[in-house]
Amino acid sequence: MNKQNDVKWLWLPVLIVLAIMLSACGAAETAVANPITQAVNTLTEAAQPETAELAEVDAVVETAVEPAAPLNSVPATAANDPLADLFVQEQAYVSVYEEVNPAVVNIVIGSGQGSGFLFDTNGHIVTNNHVVASGGQIVVNFDDGRQLSATVVGTDPSSDLAVIQVDPNQISDITPVSLADSDALKVGQIVIAIGSPFGLQSSMTTGIISGLDRIFPGATSPDGTVFQIPNIIQTDAAINPGNSGGPLLNLRGEVIGVNTAIESPVRGSSGIGYAVPANIVGNIVPQIIANGRVDTPWLGIRGGLLDANTAVALGLPADQNGVLISDVISGGSAAAAGLRGGNNPDVIVSVDGREIVEFDDLLGYLVQQTVVGQTVQLQILRDGQLQTVNVTLTARPTSS
Repeated sequence: MNKQNDVKWLWLPVLIVLAIMLSACGAAETAVANPITQAVNTLTEAAQPETAELAEVDAVVETAVEPAAPLNSVPATAANDPLADLFVQEQAYVSVYEEVNPAVVNIVIGSGQGSGFLFDTNGHIVTNNHVVASGGQIVVNFDDGRQLSATVVGTDPSSDLAVIQVDPNQISDITPVSLADSDALKVGQIVIAIGSPFGLQSSMTTGIISGLDRIFPGATSPDGTVFQIPNIIQTDAAINPGNSGGPLLNLRGEVIGVNTAIESPVRGSSGIGYAVPANIVGNIVPQIIANGRVDTPWLGIRGGLLDANTAVALGLPADQNGVLISDVISGGSAAAAGLRGGNNPDVIVSVDGREIVEFDDLLGYLVQQTVVGQTVQLQILRDGQLQTVNVTLTARPTSS
């Protein structure tokens, strides 16, 4: 009995120790678990702002990557159409014709005919001098069938331009054409001609500018001097008899020139047509409207482009540019200013600061940029020395 009690008491301390150990292990497990949990919670909390920031970036990326609608977007079918570019060009031609053709007219005078275009809202129509030079009653035919009588306002044989006029009240619904800057033209530009070739009214042809700065014969003075029209435009657009006086246009529907002549032995288009440039039209036509005529500025010289051999003979560099004065006409502007021709000629190298490379540079500037009575400044080479001479421009002799 006593031995059993002794055994019980011996086990009691063991059980207490085991209980303490179990309690300590549980506390230790909790102590270990808490830091891990806390660390996980801390990392999660720390990650939350970063996750929010990344979400914003994703939203920005999605917005930036999303493609914007392109300007002038083309439907997929058109974008994949190999003829799309041709259709765009085709529509450009159609648009120019529809816009400009109402202002392009057929002019019938006597047994002849030509073309012209409405210049302003006062009924003034530009055409060629040679279209109306024969005189007689003038009938102007518009594309919509209107037929109006016209009178000659004035002519300028030197530029082969003329202005006729119809009653402006009869055409108030027609928009006049506008002029382009012909000095900005380049060889290769697409051009459009509208007119009445062989009397076929409202005909359109297309082509390119084949050449620039051509010189074409204009009027003839009483002494037989042939005055040249400068800066002429050459085109391969089909120009035929009856196109004379009609507009040569760019793809914006602006007039770059007035169709004037063709070069052909058979009086049909051979791919070489000529047009008076718009800048000459813009200078000459307002003078015709205001005065019925034009006084064309004139230096009163005969000459040509300086060539290498002549330059060397005059003691100048072989590559010297300029216009060699071969003759100074008595009573002209050059004679009054003391310019020299003959055996000891002057060479004109610039006019109002513009270098003279071609003879057309001098003639074109005078015709397009100056008026009678204006003083221009010429730089000349005389005896190998550069000099400045002021010349007051007089009018060309009456020409036909």
